[in-house]
Amino acid sequence: MSVAVMTAMPTPEFRAGGTDFSERRRSGVSQGMLIDISATGDKTITWDADGAAQIGALTTIATIATDARIAAAYPGIAASAHGLATPQVRQVATLGGNLAQRSRCWYFRRADIDCLKKGGSTCPARSGNHLYGVAFDLGNCVAPHPSTMAAALLAYDATITTDRRSGLTIAGLLGDGSVAHADHTLAAGEMIKSIALPAPIEGERASYKRAISRTYAEWPLVELCARVVIADGKFQLVRLAAGGVAPVPLRLTAVEVQLSGKIANAASIAEAAKAASSGAKPLPMTAYKLDLLQGLVRDVLERLSD
Repeated sequence: MSVAVMTAMPTPEFRAGGTDFSERRRSGVSQGMLIDISATGDKTITWDADGAAQIGALTTIATIATDARIAAAYPGIAASAHGLATPQVRQVATLGGNLAQRSRCWYFRRADIDCLKKGGSTCPARSGNHLYGVAFDLGNCVAPHPSTMAAALLAYDATITTDRRSGLTIAGLLGDGSVAHADHTLAAGEMIKSIALPAPIEGERASYKRAISRTYAEWPLVELCARVVIADGKFQLVRLAAGGVAPVPLRLTAVEVQLSGKIANAASIAEAAKAASSGAKPLPMTAYKLDLLQGLVRDVLERLSD
């Protein structure tokens, strides 16, 4: 996926794996100069003495999905990468590109339609067909953020280094969802270099699940990366990050707080899952996503507590 610059077009754009950039080029949405970084970026995974990993921005999604040490230390990251797209896409798509990809909204992807992310004054999806839009309406644009890996990295408190800044959180990279004209906060010409993960937590269990409208090769309607630590039959740690429901990935803090210290069983999970919709503002056509979100929370947490 391309590490794209989110400013008014035509603007030079970075191309890494190209899975997003190539589609935008074909549709005419991207028309600026191409800067190919596929041969120059960092594709390595390095490890600190405490077991913390740093992943180069040009590391492919397939590498992350199949790396045994990543799977052992960060099972939610590996599971999210494995669930993303298709094997063919995962072979070329990069972690940095997945974070910096452009909106998947069909109005944005039409070159002949104006929208906020293309310098327009309105969001045509808000008054038009927004069936796949947000259920947490945080700003003028109602397209959900498309990055699966951003949700996974949010669950793991990852930080991002660019060629200009360091220590960016996922929120620092993507914003809070209120800025409608951009998919992230990268400046023109700013490039993601690497992603750092904190040291793994002993005894952690993690999983990823998505709700989609067909069996394979579909963008998620709702997705969830979950991490838990269970000791003495109780939740000692719960981290839940959801994608597909808001302009940015969301931590489900209300659910996390409600489950802290609670018995890890179906009853407590079912009760806490109701809080997954806390703060939601669904659009007329997107309330169904809240049912999907609550269902994912129940399914994933019950699986992790078995």
